[in-house]
Amino acid sequence: MVVPTLTGLLKGAAADFPDRRALSVSGHFDLSHAHLQRLVDSAALKLAAGGVKPGDVVALVFPNTVEFVIMFLAVIRARATAAPLNAAYTAEEFEFYLSDSDSKLLVTSIEGNGPAETAASKLKIQHVTAALPDASAELILSLTQSNSNGSVSDSVGEIVNDGSDVALFLHTSGTTSRPKGVPLTQFNLASSVNNIKSVYKLTESDSTVIVLPLFHVHGLMAGLLSSLAAGAAVTLPAAGRFSASAFWPDMVQYNATWYTAVPTIHQIILDRHTTKPEAVYPNLRFIRSCSASLAPTILNRLEEAFGAPVLEAYAMTEASHLMSSNPLPENGPHKAGSVGKPVGQEMAILDENGVVQEANMKGEVCLKGPNVTNGYKGNPVANEEAFRYGWFHTGDIGFFDSDGYLHLVGRIKELINRGGEKISPIEVDAVLLAHPDVAQAVSFGVPDPKYGEEINCAIIRREGSKIEEEDVLRFCRNNLAAFKVPKKVFFTDSLPKTASGKIQRRIVAAHFLHQNS
Repeated sequence: MVVPTLTGLLKGAAADFPDRRALSVSGHFDLSHAHLQRLVDSAALKLAAGGVKPGDVVALVFPNTVEFVIMFLAVIRARATAAPLNAAYTAEEFEFYLSDSDSKLLVTSIEGNGPAETAASKLKIQHVTAALPDASAELILSLTQSNSNGSVSDSVGEIVNDGSDVALFLHTSGTTSRPKGVPLTQFNLASSVNNIKSVYKLTESDSTVIVLPLFHVHGLMAGLLSSLAAGAAVTLPAAGRFSASAFWPDMVQYNATWYTAVPTIHQIILDRHTTKPEAVYPNLRFIRSCSASLAPTILNRLEEAFGAPVLEAYAMTEASHLMSSNPLPENGPHKAGSVGKPVGQEMAILDENGVVQEANMKGEVCLKGPNVTNGYKGNPVANEEAFRYGWFHTGDIGFFDSDGYLHLVGRIKELINRGGEKISPIEVDAVLLAHPDVAQAVSFGVPDPKYGEEINCAIIRREGSKIEEEDVLRFCRNNLAAFKVPKKVFFTDSLPKTASGKIQRRIVAAHFLHQNS
């Protein structure tokens, strides 16, 4: 059996749809699939000629730019491993990530990145820059050719990608512990891309605008790579990152048919729609939400505002992103509060002894499939914990309903244990967000001398709202069992989030507890 590779899927799309638009930088230029493939092959040869060998890790620090896309694809085409990193890290953070990944090369835009360069210099890692001056140019890579003795391929055709090549190295978001290194192979990525293409029926007629950072698995896999592998089109915002004011104009200009985002961004898009609606909205096939729980209220408001089905999905870095999703309307109902059905992989709910649970019984969500990592890098303890009973353990508690749809209750380590009652913060969040005057909300556990843990929450008021703690608590008492009602409400203008838009409960809890002490 020929094992599929991501590079093989992209090559196939370029052969099938050579002249179709693949990648645009909003307002600047468009690249066809064939043109993008030529740029990638040329850059891959430059990397090989510059001494990058199969298996070498190449760290990429860019905003969402065309140079990032070309360099990412070129690194994996050269059989090396791409390690995209958040450009906003401090020098200390870069030092950890560059060192933990064993990076051999750091690539940035010509503007550079001071903290990343400082860390690379300290670790004696070479730094080079990449630039594409315009659509008709070749990518300029400031990497000098090495003097290797004729071992470098003269033609990109001589570089044969293998399904077992480690193509991508990312770190978990570390919501409950220190980030762990996750190597993902060409086969892992190809499997996930095929799953995403099939569940959303992505074709060459589709078009999307990237709103999420491409150093994170959600934007990279669901937004960028699945689109390219389908022969579809992707637009990068001119600013190199999400801009609420440019989002809908870009979506309209580039005939977008769908977009994927985290709940935080959906809320920003909704709030802007309420205060500054657009004259015209595109006709979307669907809107996708992933990476954090989407409150049913927000889902309903999105559907009403933009006239498209909102499909919530469930994903993890360790699974090369997608694990389950609600289906398109023609394939079945989509349920608010559920993350849908498994896509292209086996999934089961296990108890602590590894016994598979029946429908409506809670337990740990576990999976196996060709998209799942072979294990964390250099972390035998984490691997022993994660891979048990022949399954990968997600650390999430959930249950399947009688229709086979998965419902998540929360992270095992984030469930609030109030006097022996286990409370799902996701459930409390959903109630808080149903209040018409609440823009954003997060609940979390805090130490309590009587119950062990008690519930608190932090809220961002909707613009112009003057709700107070008692209004929130009254609303909660009407919609939650008494033991689930938060004991204290903090009002704030912002909530600490990860770079991918996830709200980390432990960080929020620490922030407000410190403020209160």
